[in-house]
Amino acid sequence: MKNKFIYFSAALTLMFFVSCKNETQNSGSESVKKEYQGKEIGSEYDAEIDKLVSQMTLEEKIGMLHGNSMFTSGGVKRLGIPELKMADGPLGVREEISRDNWAPAGLTNDFATYYPAGGALAATWNTEMAYTFGNSVGQELRARDKDMLLSPAINIVRTPLGGRTYEYMTEDPFLNKKITVPLVVGLQDNDVMACIKHYAANNQETNRDFVDVQIDERTLREIYLPTFEAAVKEGHAYAVMGAYNKFRGEYLCENDYMLNKILRDEWGFKGVVVSDWAAVHSTVKSLENGLDIEMGTPKPFNEFFLADKLIAAAKNKEITEAEIDKHVKRILRVLFQVKAMGGKERVKGSISTEAHYQDAYKIAAESVVLLKNENNVLPLKLDGVKSIAVIGNNATKKNALGGFGAGVKTKREITPLEGLKNRLPSSVKINYAEGYLERYDEKNKGNLGNITSNGPVTIDQLDPAKVQEAVEAAKKSDVAIIFAGSNRDYETEASDRRDLKLPFGQEELIQKVLAVNPKTIVVFVAGAPFDIDAVSKKTSALVWTWFNGSEGGNALADVLLGKVNPSGKLPWTMPKKLMDSPAHATNSFPGDKTVNYAEGILVGYRWFDTKNVAPLYPFGYGLSYTTFALENAKTDKTSYAQNETISVSVEVKNTGKADGKEVVQVYSSKLDSKVTRASKELKGFAKVLVKAGSSETVSIKLPVKELAYYDVASKKWVVETGKYSLKIGNSSRDIKKEINFTIK
Repeated sequence: MKNKFIYFSAALTLMFFVSCKNETQNSGSESVKKEYQGKEIGSEYDAEIDKLVSQMTLEEKIGMLHGNSMFTSGGVKRLGIPELKMADGPLGVREEISRDNWAPAGLTNDFATYYPAGGALAATWNTEMAYTFGNSVGQELRARDKDMLLSPAINIVRTPLGGRTYEYMTEDPFLNKKITVPLVVGLQDNDVMACIKHYAANNQETNRDFVDVQIDERTLREIYLPTFEAAVKEGHAYAVMGAYNKFRGEYLCENDYMLNKILRDEWGFKGVVVSDWAAVHSTVKSLENGLDIEMGTPKPFNEFFLADKLIAAAKNKEITEAEIDKHVKRILRVLFQVKAMGGKERVKGSISTEAHYQDAYKIAAESVVLLKNENNVLPLKLDGVKSIAVIGNNATKKNALGGFGAGVKTKREITPLEGLKNRLPSSVKINYAEGYLERYDEKNKGNLGNITSNGPVTIDQLDPAKVQEAVEAAKKSDVAIIFAGSNRDYETEASDRRDLKLPFGQEELIQKVLAVNPKTIVVFVAGAPFDIDAVSKKTSALVWTWFNGSEGGNALADVLLGKVNPSGKLPWTMPKKLMDSPAHATNSFPGDKTVNYAEGILVGYRWFDTKNVAPLYPFGYGLSYTTFALENAKTDKTSYAQNETISVSVEVKNTGKADGKEVVQVYSSKLDSKVTRASKELKGFAKVLVKAGSSETVSIKLPVKELAYYDVASKKWVVETGKYSLKIGNSSRDIKKEINFTIK
């Protein structure tokens, strides 16, 4: 074995083998175990904090508990306590806006790198990329002199219609936490706070301001909380954002069970809880039930629930000053933790650098998913190719800004068309045609956030002249590439989509182009599933890419032309039709004032695999330009005690002609369980680079405690004794090897 690239994620610790700086390991060398473990909030400043609080007036204390501008909470200048400065950031650091409204501040120094969206990051199945993402964004945040990034968004993808599916990462809690923890650690390594959001059960935009989410306790613990718990216990996230919705009858920014009992008492969270913007509904109750900082949208800041109303409540003895002190101390603790106070040298940071654009490129290049490639149409072979038709509005659409919510003002966003122009030789002529128009029915647009049917209404009639232009371009070109899918105006915070139909008449356009040029490749640019069953049947090559950052177009061109071998895997299930998805099959989305998660623990692939519903493309699926065989899979033992770790090894053989990366996926099944279980659950994965004709041995560690289910009666995690099976493959549906073992 020569160089061995392994990024592996297994149960409680995230590790990968490294040697020197290039993450390679030569055979025979000592492997170094790296764990992603964040820095805990310390107590070394407590005496200093107590002294500061003792010098503060009631009004000064309360000034720290609410917004005093759109993205800062108050400080106390006379005591050297700064404002706590926040920035939105799921795609990179948001541009500066005015202090008291949403209008851009109009600065010239607030350009930032646009990073791939959360769905893209999850599609890399690479924990090292997650650290790179966090660390790179963290440097940009510090360069902008911020203390807190309002990111990452880590809720589970429950419905493919979700307006935020593009930024929420995955339908699987294990993959989710293994990407989240290194992201949080990488971010906070730069003396800034990650604010993980939206805690919790915030899985739809429809009625998000008031919908009451009902989830049984086992489902809550096994599906919707593991990522938050790992981010707190392993990543040591310094901040948590309370969600808009209710949970079991109580708003989440005043939910004693979620904020006090679980987050602080059970998990030991020591940081601050920040409200989503205008998500607060009470004064004393919010504070006593666990909220620390109220943020909001424009109204006079003194009118917030934790402003003048709190001063009045304190003076009327409705709340003790000791209670208020508790929250002020939490804020001071995190300010000291990130060196915004205390006089220690703080990371300076850098922004919009070539190094950061390259970070965005690396993530984008590993996120692209090859869905179909009959007769090895891809990578494009340019021998004899004199012209390529590039068709579709998405070839030129920019997604750094757009939609309702946080975008990035960037100097660089390479579109797919620009990427091809950058990468194709000058001898190849590009014939571009827009093909379809991105148009919305303004009259029937509806109100954002109200109900699903008020999501964006598209005009789906094609423009005859645009179609004619596209058909002509395809006819006269040797190869055609259609860029279809979605954009960030269509997939947006504050509304869920109405259906899975491709908008703007794209399906009809694709059929017309395929009819005149069978050498047509279809590339989808989107963050969430669409109904692409008919398109998938008719085209021989299908590629999925994302809202993929400043270098997205270059990364995509490199994949299409074979400079990069695609290694992305779907982080969610692509259904054949919407009603196959669990929330829709159980008729439990979107609810009205209440939504009951009737599918329970069977979210995503757990539903499809357990109920034997065939997906269009399964969770974890993605092809390569080479072929792999998984051989000699084995565990180190056949029987384990409850406190042991299972060591799985598998040989990954590259049986094709191109170097490539494969993701080994390990799923567990409990044979004869006494409780309802999914047919399989992801419990480990490893991404490995294997040279053509070579093989690499991958090792994945799986702590036995990861096999536990949550027992509601005892309120404990329980590992059943008896027989289990590990299923090893490269998607939830493509299992190559099964290994049985026993837990004593």
